[in-house]
Amino acid sequence: MTYDLYIGDRTFSSWSLRGWLMMEKFNLSFRTHLVGLYSGTMAQDLAPLAPARLVPAMRTPDGVVVGESLAMAETLAERHPDAGLWPDDAAARATARWLCAEMCAGFSALRGACPMQLQHVNVGFDISDAVRTDLERVQTLWAHAASLRKEDGPWLFGKYTLADAFYAPVAARIIGYDLPVNENARAYCATTIRDTAFKTWRAEGLKTTYSPFPYDMGVPTRAWPED
Repeated sequence: MTYDLYIGDRTFSSWSLRGWLMMEKFNLSFRTHLVGLYSGTMAQDLAPLAPARLVPAMRTPDGVVVGESLAMAETLAERHPDAGLWPDDAAARATARWLCAEMCAGFSALRGACPMQLQHVNVGFDISDAVRTDLERVQTLWAHAASLRKEDGPWLFGKYTLADAFYAPVAARIIGYDLPVNENARAYCATTIRDTAFKTWRAEGLKTTYSPFPYDMGVPTRAWPED
C-alpha cells in the first residue's frame, strides 16, 4: 500500500516538509515526486493530480487524490489508526488538531517575513512587532501542549505526532533566522532539527544549489547547526 507524494524544493517548501514528515515519521510506504517550484514546471508536474494545484499533494494507493496538508493528515490518520499520528489521549488529540488547524490558518506575519530556508542561519535579522506577536503565540501553544502530556518525550505531546510535523517548519524558521524565543521553545526547535528525519530531508535539499539564492535577507549568515 504505497502513496504517491508530490513535494516542492526541500530547502524552501515548508508545506512539503510537513507532508513528507507525515509519512516518513510514521513509517508509511510512499514514493516522492519533486515538483519544480522554481523551474516553472509546477503546473505540468502536478497535472497527474488534477485538480490539486499546490504542494504537498498525494495520491492514495487506491487512486484518490488529496490536496491540502490538513486533509492529508486526517486522511492518513483515518487510514492508519494504529500508526499513532494523533495523540492517544482524547484531550491531547483534540488540542493537537487545534494546533495543526491554527498553523494552517495563522502566523502569516512569521511566514511572510521569514520564508523557510534550511541552508544557513541569518544573523541580526530584525523582526516586526507582528512577527514577535506570532512567536509569542507559538510559544503559548507549545506550552499548552506540554501541559497536556501523558507520555514522556521531547515532542509537543511527549511522543511524536502530526502536530510536530506541522510545526517543524516553524522550528526551522526560529533556527534559520535566530528568532527570539524562550529556553523551552528553543530546546524544542533543537530537537526538531536534530531529528534523523529532518536531517535527511535537509541533506537531500542541499544537493540542489541556487544562484542567486532565493531568500537573501541582506544580513550576515553563519553555518546551520549540525549537532
